[in-house]
Amino acid sequence: MAFDFDFELLQELTETSGAPGYEDRIRDIVRRELDGEVNDIHTDAMGNVVGTIEGSSDYEVAIAAHMDEIGFMVTHVNEDGFLSLDSLGGWDPRVLRAQRVTVHTENEDLTGIIGSMPPHILDDDDERKVEDVYIDLGLPAEEASERVSAGDIVTMEQTTTRVGEHVTGKSLDDRICLFTMLEAAKRIEDPDVTIHFCATVQEEVGLRGAEALGVDIDPDLAIALDVTVANDIPGVEKKKDYVTSLGDGTAIKLKDGSVVTTPNVHRRLRSLAEDRDIEHQLEILPSGGTDTAGFQNSYGAKPVGAISVPTRYLHTVTESAHGDDVSATIDLLTAFLETETGKHDYSL
Repeated sequence: MAFDFDFELLQELTETSGAPGYEDRIRDIVRRELDGEVNDIHTDAMGNVVGTIEGSSDYEVAIAAHMDEIGFMVTHVNEDGFLSLDSLGGWDPRVLRAQRVTVHTENEDLTGIIGSMPPHILDDDDERKVEDVYIDLGLPAEEASERVSAGDIVTMEQTTTRVGEHVTGKSLDDRICLFTMLEAAKRIEDPDVTIHFCATVQEEVGLRGAEALGVDIDPDLAIALDVTVANDIPGVEKKKDYVTSLGDGTAIKLKDGSVVTTPNVHRRLRSLAEDRDIEHQLEILPSGGTDTAGFQNSYGAKPVGAISVPTRYLHTVTESAHGDDVSATIDLLTAFLETETGKHDYSL
C-alpha cells in the first residue's frame, strides 16, 4: 500500500532548496503546514521552527526533523567565470560529476553545471576531490563575476518522482522525515503532554539547531526523525551486513555514531509497533549522527529516541525510500505521541 499520503507535499519539500543556514524556503513551507494545526508557532534566532500543541500536563516532548540539505557555498569566481566551492555537509565526490545545480544569489537563482573532465583525457587513476569541484554557469567571465559573489549558496537541481514503489529525488535527507513530522502533527488532537514539533537547522554541519533547542525548550523527552542507511543493494552480499532494508518498515534506532538511544524509549516504540501491527525493523548505524544527540547532550540528561526512514543512495540526488516505510513512520510517530502520558518510566 505505497503512497497513501500527500505525495505533492513531499515533492514540494524535497524539491525546494535549503542548505545549512539558508533554510528560508523550507521554513516558509513548514510554517504554512503547521498553521492551524498547532497552538503556537515561533522561529528562533537560528531559524529553527517550533510548532507547539499544548497538552493537559506539564510534561513536554520534542519531536525533531532537520530542514537543511547538503550543499555548497561559493568561495571564488575565477578570471574565466568558473565558481569554486566550499562544502556545506558531507559530499561523496564520486556523485558530483556532471550534475546540474542551482546557484542562489541575493537577487536570483541561476542554473549551473558541475564540470567534468571528459574520459578521453583522464588518467586511469584520476580521482577528483570535493575541493576540485567547480561550476560552469555558461556565462562570460565578466557577467558571472557581476551576478555571483562569494558566499552565495549552491544546491543540487533534481525533481522528485515515483520509481515503482519507491520515491526518489534529492534531499530526502531529511525532508522525508520533516514530512512525516508534519503529517503526524496534523493527526494529533488533545494530547496528554505538550508536544513541540521542531524543524531544525544546520544538522548537516554539526546538529547545531537541535543543540540550541535542547537548551531553549529543555524537553522531558526528545525523539528525532532522520533517514538511515538502506544498504540492501548489490555489492553488500550478506543480509546480516544490512543496516536496514527498503520495504521492511520504519526503523527504530538503537544507536548511531552520535548516540545510544534510551533503552526504555526504544522498547516502548517496539512494543507499540507490535501492538499496532506497524511494520518495523531495528537500526544499528555504525557511523553518522542525528539530532537525537543534539537534544541529549545540550542541557542535562534526558531520555531520547529516534525513528528513521530507511533510504538508499544517501547524499546523492537519487535518494530513494519505500512508500510503505514512510507510511509506517507516520503511523508509529502518531501512535507514540497519542499514547504518551508523561508517566512512562524511561529511567535506567
